[in-house]
Amino acid sequence: MEVSVSDDDDEVILVCTNLDHHPIQTTQEILLSTTDIIVSDLSAFLNFHTIKIQIHRNRLIEQSMYFRGLLGGSFSESCLGSITINWKLPVFVQILKHMCGCPLDITTENVLSLYEGALYFGVEALLLKCETWFSEVFSPNGFRLTQIQMEDLIQIWTYGLDHASDFTLNLCIGYLARNFMWAKQNICFGKIPYNLLLSSVEHPHLTIESEMHLSDALLLWLESNMENLERQSETEDNYIGILKQVHVDLLPLWFAAGKRNSYNFRQLAEESLGSIFRALNILPIGSLDISGYSDLQHLRIRITEYSKKIDLSNCPQITSAILLLSLIPASYLTDPMQRKIIEQFFINSGHPIEEKYEFPPKLLEPVIFEAVQEVDISKCRTLLIEHAVDCFSQSFPSLRILKVAYLLHIRTTSFLQLLEKCSLVSEIDLTVDVTPLIPASVTVVSSSTAVTPLVPENTSSLKYKTVEIMSFHDSRHRISCVTKLTLEGRTDVSDLSLQYISKLCVSLCHLNIKGCIYVTDIGISGLIDRCEKLNSLVVCDTSFGINSVEALCSANFPSLRSGDKHLNSLVGNLQALHMGGCIGVSELSLQDLMSQSQVLKSLCLRGTHLVDRALYNFKGSSLEMLDVSDTKISEAALSYVIRRHPNLKSLKARGCTNLLKGDSSIEKRECSSSSLHEELHAELGKKCRLEEIEFGWGFSSFSLRALEPALMSLKTINVGLGGMLGEDALRELPAICPLLETIIIYFQVLSDIIVTRIAMSLMNLQVLALCYCFGDISISSFKFPMQNLRKLRLERVTPWMTNDDLVILTQNCRNVVELSLLGCPLLNSDSQQIISRAWPGLVSMHLEECGEITANGVSVLLDCRALEDLLLRHNGPGIQRNFISHAASKMPLLRKLSLDVCDASEGGFDIPNYAADRYFLSTLKIARCKSQRCLLNFPVPSRRRSVHVETLVLVWNSNNLTRTVVKERL
Repeated sequence: MEVSVSDDDDEVILVCTNLDHHPIQTTQEILLSTTDIIVSDLSAFLNFHTIKIQIHRNRLIEQSMYFRGLLGGSFSESCLGSITINWKLPVFVQILKHMCGCPLDITTENVLSLYEGALYFGVEALLLKCETWFSEVFSPNGFRLTQIQMEDLIQIWTYGLDHASDFTLNLCIGYLARNFMWAKQNICFGKIPYNLLLSSVEHPHLTIESEMHLSDALLLWLESNMENLERQSETEDNYIGILKQVHVDLLPLWFAAGKRNSYNFRQLAEESLGSIFRALNILPIGSLDISGYSDLQHLRIRITEYSKKIDLSNCPQITSAILLLSLIPASYLTDPMQRKIIEQFFINSGHPIEEKYEFPPKLLEPVIFEAVQEVDISKCRTLLIEHAVDCFSQSFPSLRILKVAYLLHIRTTSFLQLLEKCSLVSEIDLTVDVTPLIPASVTVVSSSTAVTPLVPENTSSLKYKTVEIMSFHDSRHRISCVTKLTLEGRTDVSDLSLQYISKLCVSLCHLNIKGCIYVTDIGISGLIDRCEKLNSLVVCDTSFGINSVEALCSANFPSLRSGDKHLNSLVGNLQALHMGGCIGVSELSLQDLMSQSQVLKSLCLRGTHLVDRALYNFKGSSLEMLDVSDTKISEAALSYVIRRHPNLKSLKARGCTNLLKGDSSIEKRECSSSSLHEELHAELGKKCRLEEIEFGWGFSSFSLRALEPALMSLKTINVGLGGMLGEDALRELPAICPLLETIIIYFQVLSDIIVTRIAMSLMNLQVLALCYCFGDISISSFKFPMQNLRKLRLERVTPWMTNDDLVILTQNCRNVVELSLLGCPLLNSDSQQIISRAWPGLVSMHLEECGEITANGVSVLLDCRALEDLLLRHNGPGIQRNFISHAASKMPLLRKLSLDVCDASEGGFDIPNYAADRYFLSTLKIARCKSQRCLLNFPVPSRRRSVHVETLVLVWNSNNLTRTVVKERL
């Protein structure tokens, strides 16, 4: 193609060589005008070896410093009619189009090449456009609008290093610091360059939810990069330097304890534990040692202007002093006078539950963090709640969610009054452990209640109780924003409390009172009558009964136009109803309740008087979770419900013995399949994509094959009594359900091949429970690493386990935090050291009938300092009389303790009465057995066995101590 060239002195020809030109192409050259550049799609022209572009000299001089110097000076080149351009052609053409006034779309794919070209050619307008794009995308708002991918972030950082661009380097550092929680979950996190990671961790805008998340992220990065670091001479300095950025004094107890075995974190874990236990040492005022903190920075919780969530859960060392220190201006720590006040405040603060100290007026100028919407202070046992709420109300004006779980010293009604200061809080979680004394589950022999103070009786505690009672009756305020309230397990909640709550929380939509055993059916029905906006109700294991059902089914919305009673009733608007264990609801009441349920998404009817007719009355079609465990429903009725709910993701039907039986009711005729057993699983496999199933009776290997299409996304499987999967089905389980995270199996036939396939194939497995199973498995089943396993239960399946076997188990299941071993008679007292050294971060440990583990005492097991739940029964009579208070003092978060008199070295145990003796304990269970001669004919001497007689259960709440003797072995 020939194109005439103008001789106009104002024009110049740019000769651009296409470096990506393919050699077999015959067309080598083309001449384009400025107009061609502006209006044409240049992709076709990029196939030429050489592109000549005719453009006005003045335009180049005006737009580009490069051409200004080349064409506007006294150089010999300035008089040339053509200039050779050696730059990547597609990029240069885009730059040229921008110089000609064409709009340019900048993306993560082209920004670096454009920015580099703009710098080289000195195109200031494009340079500004690129920098503006960087600033917008890397800004806090930009993260939500145009999220940079991790690979792009690393590439931009590398570019900044190669070109000494402080502008891009600082943007990358700030972006990673602000969005660290996002980054740590990215699959490319381990590829972040060390200097970028270190700079972001040191950045004042580093935004994390807790120090644990930062530690986890850094350890993950070190694990991914250790091979590269080992090639460098300063390996140790590198990883120690970056880990020292962690505020180890603020780590959760279980996390710090669990990292004692970490090669990279061992030293810091010991420092963290030392700091935690110094802070928790309950000594007289003035005992808090802050001498080791030259700048107090490591006691400051990381809160930035970008923080949305603050997670302090599982940190019993957090005090009001630490919280206040984190909220005051950082400049206070560098001012000698202010620092002196702060240090004196720390020294005087002492134990916040025992002494009510006042904040220094000079410190009551907290910084306001507008972005914070959620705070979790669960298990922060030393944090004085009045001071905490004061801090939250002043510093977090946008606070929406507050989690204060497992804190017995907080009284429900008084806490809700405190929250009147936090006007926007909409979700409150006050969960505690559900008492084992559920009336429907135990047979009470005797019971007594004693009112006990939070601390040994003194003037201040009496004054506190009096003020609370007066304010309860006199308060006329409302917390209008509270829409979700969780009171699970709280035995300090009564009918009067519910009445008060319904008046205080006038916008309540979600209520959880599971295990609140002291509220009555009348009390619950009264609350339902007053809370017309309820759309989620959790009342499992309460006295929820006929009156409450009537309240749900009554027409509470007369303003609605529809005359349909079902649409006007409260239950017609419920999206979640959990009433498991509520035996006070009759069959007829359940039928009426189901007939009016229209939009339910989550329904739990576990252990109720549920029959087929009630399920046939259920008219909804939106269920995602259904729990009918331990009920009388048949397979036909369950199939009927499944057919109507294609969005079902969770189905629990353990303990339903009628699933093996037919249904003689008239509704059965609606089921067209001749085989009900085939129909249930065919419906599930055809219609649903399940994530969780629990089955027992009626569940077989055929069921698993029929369900296979629905199980590809399954994460949890629980097979109980009555289920018969068979060895072949269990072998294929990992292939059928490759995403499994939880496997719980009872009464199945196991083999080494089954367990080995589970261990080797399921990389996401976090929970493994093998209970009361048959077959022949050995330690070879556990010779494969299960690095993600967090909960391990081996009950009546490993009678062969020795200490050597236990060592192998610990080596391949390194990250276990919940352990249950039942029926391992070959273990001895040396097992204690194996367990405590391998799993120092255990939060739950159940050892029963495990040989002679406790025959010589329990001192070594107490090295598991993060334990919250401990059961030791029938492991040898070596437990000392004072063990209960001793264990509670050594393990600051211990809430549940279960023992057996058989193991007492002195015939019994001393029982704590007050808070100072029990520390954090909420439930104590002591079983008692008696020896009974075996009825079988054995040679003399005759064998004897232990027979359970009764269990003493002590339950503490914020008001009192309940001592109950029950027949069951709890």
